[in-house]
Amino acid sequence: MERRTFLFACTIGSLGMVLGKADAQQPSSPAKLRVALLPDENASTIIQNAAPLKAYLEQTLGKGVELVVTTDYSSMIEAMRFGRIEVAYFGPLSYVLAKSKAPGIEAFAVGVSKGSPTYKSVIIARADGPVKTLADIKGKMVGFGDFASTSSHLIPRALLARNGLVGDTDYKYVLLGAHDAVARAVQSGQVQAGGLSQEIFRSLVAKGSIDGSKIVVLAESDPIPNYPLTMQGYLAPELKASIRKAFLNLHDKEILKTFRAEGFVATDDHAYDILRETAKLLDLDLAKLKG
Repeated sequence: MERRTFLFACTIGSLGMVLGKADAQQPSSPAKLRVALLPDENASTIIQNAAPLKAYLEQTLGKGVELVVTTDYSSMIEAMRFGRIEVAYFGPLSYVLAKSKAPGIEAFAVGVSKGSPTYKSVIIARADGPVKTLADIKGKMVGFGDFASTSSHLIPRALLARNGLVGDTDYKYVLLGAHDAVARAVQSGQVQAGGLSQEIFRSLVAKGSIDGSKIVVLAESDPIPNYPLTMQGYLAPELKASIRKAFLNLHDKEILKTFRAEGFVATDDHAYDILRETAKLLDLDLAKLKG
C-alpha cells in the first residue's frame, strides 16, 4: 500500500467531517462487549494469552466479552469509529488518530510499566551490519511497523528527524506491520535498521524470538505516554463507570501480561497532546491520515 495514500484527505481538526456511527448512538449497555487488543503480534496468540482477561471482565462486568484483534492498526481505528468495538487498547498514536475521526471516544486508563505510565522506542541494527551509528542510516533502508504505530513508526521516525535524517530523503523506509516483524527484518538483514517498542524488543529477546547477540540498540527515545484504554462515549454512564473500575482495580499479574503492564492508572485525552506535537514535527496532519 502506498504510504502517500494516508496523507492529505481532509483538514486537521475539521468539525465538518462526517462522524461515524460511534458518535451518533444513544447511551447504550450492550449484552456483549467487544474488546479490541493491539494487533502487534500474531492474532491467535494474543487471543489465547488473553483468555484470563476475558474471564475476568465477564465475571466483573456481568456481560459477555468478545476479544477482537483486527488485521492492523487502521482497521482497529475504523472499528472504533463505526461502533464495531466498545473498548480498545490503543497505541498512543492509534488513539490520537481514532480520536481525530471519532471525537466521542474516551481515554480512561493508561498502563503502568516499571512504575511509570510511559515507555520508550528504540532504533536497532544488526551487530555485524553496516549501521553502527544513527548517521550510518543515511542512504539505507529502515523498517518501521504499522503506519499508525507510535513506538514503531512515529517516535523512531521523529528521533531520526531530530538527528538530521528525513524519511524518503535521507533514507528509504518500509512498513512491516508489527513490532516483531521489524526485529526479524533487522536480524535477517532485510532492512539495515528498524524502530520498535523497547519493551517489545526486550520481550522478543527474552523469549528467544530474536537473538540478542546479533542486534545492537543504536538509540532510545524520550519517554512516551503509555498505551491508553479507551471506550465509546455513547456507552451508558453506569457501564462506563464499571469498565473504568474493572481496569483500575485490575491487579492480577497473569492478566496484566496481556498489556505488558503492572497495572492501570486514570488518564485523559490531554496526556496525548505530545503525540500531536510530534506529528507536527514530521509534517503529519493527523486528520489527513487515512488510517
